[in-house]
Amino acid sequence: MNQPSDTSRIDKMRAAARHIVRDLGFMKKGLAGTDLSPSAVHTILEIGYGAVATASALGPLLHLEKSSVSRLLQKLESDQLIEGICDTADRRSRRLRLTPKGRDLLRELEHFGRQQFRTALDRTSAKEAQTIEAGLSLLADALRASGAQKQPIVQEVRWHQGYSPGVIGTVSALHAAYYAQNYGFGAVFERKVASEMSEFISRIESSANTVFCAYQGEELLGSVSLDGQDLEDGTCHLRWFIVSPKAQGLGIGGRLMEKAVNFVDTQGYRTTQLWTFKGLDAARHLYEKHGFCLTHEAPGAQWGTKVIEQEFERTRA
Repeated sequence: MNQPSDTSRIDKMRAAARHIVRDLGFMKKGLAGTDLSPSAVHTILEIGYGAVATASALGPLLHLEKSSVSRLLQKLESDQLIEGICDTADRRSRRLRLTPKGRDLLRELEHFGRQQFRTALDRTSAKEAQTIEAGLSLLADALRASGAQKQPIVQEVRWHQGYSPGVIGTVSALHAAYYAQNYGFGAVFERKVASEMSEFISRIESSANTVFCAYQGEELLGSVSLDGQDLEDGTCHLRWFIVSPKAQGLGIGGRLMEKAVNFVDTQGYRTTQLWTFKGLDAARHLYEKHGFCLTHEAPGAQWGTKVIEQEFERTRA
């Protein structure tokens, strides 16, 4: 819903934004207690959080030219903070990940940033802190939406609902590649995704179930499945939400979640549940934006490496 965009209101918000930028240290030579540029710090954060995994996705997310991204990544690789590995799903491309040194830096950045906000919020009431959180989230979403409208890839996407040839193999491959790189998962995880999705697709003709896919040409950019028969009556299971590294940061995940939520509401499901892993911050942002709340988390080691498994739930009003 549009609100009056009067000059006075806009100028007050611009002034507040300038103060935030200065007080958070963005005008200093180094950012967040490091000697890195703001773009380098953001690159460490976005790769570490799993928001991007390729150079092509990093540029649109940080609003940088291709040449700037190339120089930035070369510098971070020479500093041994990131590394590029061959993409098992597409050997022509390289996937980016943090080195052990980079992961140590990520933890330092998180501590630094949290402490900055904690110190500021200590001067506010709980209600004021909630207002600040809501306001910043709304502004970030509005800016992200206005930027996404300029991304041609979103306009070129072909959306498909229901089964499409190759969807089981492609979705399984995207999951296997991502979780192998970021969590060290192996054959057990890939086999489980492929077998369970195969069983789900055998029930896809039921009105209780569906799968949404985003394609550019014949390439799958992202997918999410809704299984209304896997859990108890009245509860839908949101499964296999994944966005290709090539399309991350371009609004594909948000559109998939919108379609998923619209489906469960139209079908009349009271509750929607999903299971995921701690550390997928970009995905968690989308879940919470669309009404999901964290209800449970616990350590798990069934995938060959120790992780924190999380359960999110959305209840329709």
